[in-house]
Amino acid sequence: MKNVIFILLSFLAFANGNAQILDPVKWTTKIEQKSDKNYLLTFNGVIEKDWHMYSQFTPDGGPLPLEVLFKNQKGNFNLVGKAKESKTTTAFNDIFEVNETYFTKKAQIQQEIIILNTKISKIEVNLNYQVCKEVCINLEKKFTFDVPIAILAAPNVEMPVAKTDTAKVNATAIDTTTLKSKANQLAPEVIDKPSSLMQSEPKSQKGLWTIFFIAFLSGFAALLTPCVFPMIPMTVSFFTKHSKTKAKGKRNAIIYGISIIVIYVVLGLLVTWIFGADALNKLSTNVWFNIIFFILLVVFAASFLGAFEIMLPHSWANKVDKQADRGGIVGILFMALALAIVSFSCTGPIVGTLLVDAASKGGIAPVIGMFGFSFALALPFMLFALFPSWLHTLPKSGGWLNTVKVFLGFLELALAFKFLSNADLVLQLHLLERETFLAIWIAIFGTLAYYLFGKITMPHDSPLSHISVGRLLVGLLVLSFTIYLIPGIWGAPLKLINAFPPPMEYSESPFGIGNSSEGSTPDAVLPDGAQFGPHKLVVFDDYDKGLAYAKAVNKPIMLDFTGFACVNCRRMENNVWSDGRILPILKDEVVVISLYVDDKRELPKGEMYLSKTTGSEIETIGDKWADFMISKYKTNTQPLYVLTDLNGNSLNTEVPTISYVGVAEYENWLKEGISRFKK
Repeated sequence: MKNVIFILLSFLAFANGNAQILDPVKWTTKIEQKSDKNYLLTFNGVIEKDWHMYSQFTPDGGPLPLEVLFKNQKGNFNLVGKAKESKTTTAFNDIFEVNETYFTKKAQIQQEIIILNTKISKIEVNLNYQVCKEVCINLEKKFTFDVPIAILAAPNVEMPVAKTDTAKVNATAIDTTTLKSKANQLAPEVIDKPSSLMQSEPKSQKGLWTIFFIAFLSGFAALLTPCVFPMIPMTVSFFTKHSKTKAKGKRNAIIYGISIIVIYVVLGLLVTWIFGADALNKLSTNVWFNIIFFILLVVFAASFLGAFEIMLPHSWANKVDKQADRGGIVGILFMALALAIVSFSCTGPIVGTLLVDAASKGGIAPVIGMFGFSFALALPFMLFALFPSWLHTLPKSGGWLNTVKVFLGFLELALAFKFLSNADLVLQLHLLERETFLAIWIAIFGTLAYYLFGKITMPHDSPLSHISVGRLLVGLLVLSFTIYLIPGIWGAPLKLINAFPPPMEYSESPFGIGNSSEGSTPDAVLPDGAQFGPHKLVVFDDYDKGLAYAKAVNKPIMLDFTGFACVNCRRMENNVWSDGRILPILKDEVVVISLYVDDKRELPKGEMYLSKTTGSEIETIGDKWADFMISKYKTNTQPLYVLTDLNGNSLNTEVPTISYVGVAEYENWLKEGISRFKK
């Protein structure tokens, strides 16, 4: 009975269009005097259950990070460092492909300041932040701290809660419990049911496990190189033959393996300690970082292909060898260090790639990456020491080891262009658009297939009279992958590698070569103010221009209140808009106007105004569309979809607005509104 009542209430809330303004974070503040002129400002936020708020350390390219903005700082006070935060959680976001850092349940932000102007009476602060559950809200909270002159002579006085002005709502969100109930009742075939965007620790652990397994496989790849593979039988034989007993030989080999792990884990710790997890996380989205890493990977690839060898100074190896002669645990440790130095020409490029990639994830990812790599590298030394008879099962060293090295070189070269593409996308130079990127990859993997079939040789390859069956099979696999890439130049989605090339919209021909329509407007006659959106849709990002076009073609309008940093907006576009039942409707039967409520571009001075609904200053394009949404539809939900006629009236009567739902429900909603427009 209780469930029935809950469903009925949820349905009623949904039928009313979910018209509600949500504010999931409740703030209190205080000011403390630390010394004569030093004050500590504290913001304490209580976050509603299942919601999370993003930290100021969330990297660019993902959800919106927290901003602490001081409005009257100039000449009045200075900040002491960056604002400090309470405990946060970090997890990988598979939509934006970045690590997000966020608060759950509660958040505390503290900023110390030094008063310069003793006559100052108020400190004005804005907190801009994004809070999400299954959809998101961008909020701007204004705070005013009173600093009476009396407090300057009264250390450790704690002030009461600061004044909080009206929140400026820039984006949107809804409590989708109601959506879940209705979607589950009416649309059994719904797409992936909305689930919490962040499951905190489990998702973070998933990201670290992924890093570990990639690093582990990379360690095995490093084993199969000319610098490392021959060392396995030599090292194991040394421990088994030069130890007084078999047990001691096995023990020493295990200590040797553990020493290898320790060396590489220490390297991971050093990288994290020197640069800092947050700095590396932000660095990963930096243009110059991506360009420099592109150059490094090209150098690594050239080394693997045989152009030259990257080696550490011989003097290092000689000094370490002398220490290894000391014997005991210290001697074994130096033997492991000698392996790392001697094999650097093969392992260095792999370790370098892993370190930067793992470090870009932030946190302890470099340590996990180095542990996975070194564990795979050390495992054979320990296993073959425990079971020496297994040595006879090892394949003999030979030219195949250099083949593995060359294979890795081609992979490094292909990966390098991903980083160059990142820089090009950020700068919007359009130098490495989708077609160009795919053409480069086709050339790289096509040449690799040609190499594996024995048609070309590299500088360090042995003479080849025939190829093995294994090499033939790998060559066929690479050739198949190359052929798979080719249709991508003509607009194929290439879902297997979707995360690597630039998006479909970032191309010379967004509709694909020789396919400029497919039910959409050709590039040559793109309407004024329109652009290509997801799935080759023609969309407007300006309401007035979209309305003018809708009147010209006599079609209803679908308002899409969205955000650049809205995860579930992208999920709706990827999973619902792309469906064969939805996409033709969006292309042919409505005019889509996408209004980005987190667009930070400033409005012209003459167009700025004070909102009659919220009392906030409307200064940016995002402010304008958010205010339009709140004043017109009485909600701050994102994503939010509204079907209107040419006079701006909602076409759907029972459910005027809709948000994060499944395909069937979205289709019914669209068809209902369109049918009313045609009457």
